[in-house]
Amino acid sequence: MHKKTLNRRFCVAPMLDWSDRHCRVFWRQLTTEAVLYTEMVTTGALLHGDVGRHLNFSDIEHPVALQLGGSDPAALASSVKLAEQWGYDEINLNCGCPSDRVQNGFFGACLMSRPSLVADCVKAMKDVTALPVTVKHRIGIDDQEGYGPLQDFVSAIYDAGTDAIIVHARKAWLQGLSPKENREIPPLNYDLVHKLKVDFPDLDVIINGGLQTIPEAASQLSYVDGIMMGRSAYQTPYLLAEVDQQFYGINRQVAARNQVVRDMFPYIESELALGTRLNHITRHLLGIFNGQPGGRLFRRYISEHAHRPNAGIEVLEHALTLAEQALLMMQEKRTLINE
Repeated sequence: MHKKTLNRRFCVAPMLDWSDRHCRVFWRQLTTEAVLYTEMVTTGALLHGDVGRHLNFSDIEHPVALQLGGSDPAALASSVKLAEQWGYDEINLNCGCPSDRVQNGFFGACLMSRPSLVADCVKAMKDVTALPVTVKHRIGIDDQEGYGPLQDFVSAIYDAGTDAIIVHARKAWLQGLSPKENREIPPLNYDLVHKLKVDFPDLDVIINGGLQTIPEAASQLSYVDGIMMGRSAYQTPYLLAEVDQQFYGINRQVAARNQVVRDMFPYIESELALGTRLNHITRHLLGIFNGQPGGRLFRRYISEHAHRPNAGIEVLEHALTLAEQALLMMQEKRTLINE
């Protein structure tokens, strides 16, 4: 199995129902270097469910990190052993998700109230693997105020040996706000994350939250070691085409949008042959023409046809033709105007 060096200067966030294995293969058409994170997988799902369904991924996805949800050190250690067997490059512990389901299982953001338990979890995972073990968390929860509780939390997991922290620069309100609202309503406070890097200079600090563009993200590298983007990267995926140059200094020519989609065809055909439904893959491609002529036609055609039984590559071919024709018409109009 070929692996790439893991460098967290740019990361794409774990996103439930979005950052699945099909989506990560798509992102790899745009960036070879960014670290990609899986959806959160609970320890219960791994230890009592279908391991292959949760952990299977393609070699092209490296470097790829598995995000785990759980709070029992022994269960996390057992899950890490499975992840190592499957070839992941990093293990990440979720201490940032505020959903009711996650709270009921006592993991996610509510763990920020138990830094010693999280430290025990980190140590248990570190004891059974040589893989990097990282923690994704918030700047605080509920009534926690100021820098002190955040510093105490990071100090505990730092002492336990965490290799990096990924900090969503918003508090999480565990009562009264939905997960979506928790991504938007609590104010961003990048300064607290920057201060963590000052106080823990040899800890890899990655900042997350509210970053919409590549220049905006790159500006954070003056203060921290790396950045993580989530929904903006998913909804406007072609911005990832800038990552290898801007963050890693690699002068890599990325294909045009329509060619990026066509480059997915071999993977899609292999998945269709295994019984995967076309729309399980194409739903991740819908944003590739965002902001471009033909983007709406591309999205509409796929949305109306990809879910049908036996839908195949011909759906994407037709959608691409619609997008390409719209782009050509726009270019012709511009030529006439300039004349």
